[in-house]
Amino acid sequence: MKFGNSAPKTRVNALMSAPKTRVDALMAARLAAALLATALAGCGQGQQQGAAQNLPAVTVAKPVQRTVVDQDEYVGRFVAVSSVDMRSRLSGYLAAIHFTDGQMVKKGDLLFTVDRRPFQIVLEQMRANLAQSRANLAFAKADLERGQSLLQNKTITEQTYDQRTQAKTVAEAAVAAQEAMVHSAELDLNEYSELRSPIDGRIGDRRVSVGNLVTGGTSGNTTLLATVVSVDPIRFEFTFDEQSYLRYARFASASKEVAALNGNVPVALKLIDEKDFGHTGNIDFVDNAINQSSGTVRGRAVFQNPDGVFTPGMFGRIRVPGSPPYLALLVPDEAIASEQARKYVLVVDDGGVVRQKYVSPGQLDDGLRVIRDGLAAGDRVIVNGLMHARPGIKVNARELNAPASPAPKSGDEARAQ
Repeated sequence: MKFGNSAPKTRVNALMSAPKTRVDALMAARLAAALLATALAGCGQGQQQGAAQNLPAVTVAKPVQRTVVDQDEYVGRFVAVSSVDMRSRLSGYLAAIHFTDGQMVKKGDLLFTVDRRPFQIVLEQMRANLAQSRANLAFAKADLERGQSLLQNKTITEQTYDQRTQAKTVAEAAVAAQEAMVHSAELDLNEYSELRSPIDGRIGDRRVSVGNLVTGGTSGNTTLLATVVSVDPIRFEFTFDEQSYLRYARFASASKEVAALNGNVPVALKLIDEKDFGHTGNIDFVDNAINQSSGTVRGRAVFQNPDGVFTPGMFGRIRVPGSPPYLALLVPDEAIASEQARKYVLVVDDGGVVRQKYVSPGQLDDGLRVIRDGLAAGDRVIVNGLMHARPGIKVNARELNAPASPAPKSGDEARAQ
């Protein structure tokens, strides 16, 4: 009875456990299939991300559109607006010098004094001669008045009366001449014996020391005492070729910003030790003839010089507007490459492929290079990563100043989502 009872019980347990085993196997198969699909999807995505990461990375940007004016540059020199050689009108010994070499002077400042004593003596002599002439005139007037009454009484002849009239006229002329001589002597003593600066400016060094004889007058052998040059404002003279002259003449009728014959065009200037054109002025003169020997035209600009940095004879470089304003495309200068004599830029098309475009670069404008021809406003120009780009290859292009692309997510993060 014991063995007979255990056999049926074992078969019942086996029958009850069989369905559970088949269910677990089915669930395990389904889970394995799901895990396999997830692994294959992650592998495909990783391959795509890896392929994108293997492409050369470059930065692209569209050209900047801006209204610009072409600028021409010329080298020239500063010249003083006024320059005066100090020379004495009188000959005499130099008595005093009233300035320090190289100092700034104002109009009317006393600079030199010629010994005044000889001119004081001449003035006194002229005044004495004037007094004598006036005495002679008084006598001639009185003599003429007496002659009028004598002529009426027929005491003197008409000829004698005419002679007295002539004497009075001669005496009046002598007084006028002596008055002029006195005035001239006063000028010599009070004006010409003291040399004053005729302009505001800077005086050079003295050419004659005190005690030397100074030769005066209006002839060419007078003694040069010093030179005074104006400082503020100051002029800048330069020359430009005939072709530029014709271009300016044609453009000037259409724009007031181009160098014109009537002047008053704004210009910029820099010195030899400066990098930027930081000084502004205006053209005030263009010569009326072309130099036949050099084929150039002389131009002149005026600049304010309150601190006295600009000095006559100093070199500088001037920038003159050479075209009317126009809308231009500009790119960074680093984006332009060279192929022998030609210039080109690399652009990325819609498919991410690098293309080569030959361009005609112009001037620099606020750090960017003007492109005259060969580029469109919608082109995506490679501005960074040129060493990794070649025409015809695909690149991973990122817009300049665009937000960085998010980093690819790991497999665990992707499965968690």
